[in-house]
Amino acid sequence: MPAPKSDRSQGGGRKRTAPSGPGRRKSCFFCKSKVDEVDYKNVNELRRYVSEKGKIRSRRISGACRRHQRQVAVAVKRSRELALLPYIGEK
Repeated sequence: MPAPKSDRSQGGGRKRTAPSGPGRRKSCFFCKSKVDEVDYKNVNELRRYVSEKGKIRSRRISGACRRHQRQVAVAVKRSRELALLPYIGEK
């Protein structure tokens, strides 16, 4: 006897929908201002890339390019280590 198939294999899972309308791509803030390296000591600039809960925002939300998003992640982690940024948001 064959094993029963799950709902997902029959197409019952969640489906991705195409984006509605022509979305405008966010331009990278660091590329616009011609920044080579993201500084971990510039806390005010890094707060833009951290959510209220303390999570690092993704590229899709922050609008940073791939290169600068990696630098932002490293800079946020360094500033957390030096207690310039909190690991979690305030309650």
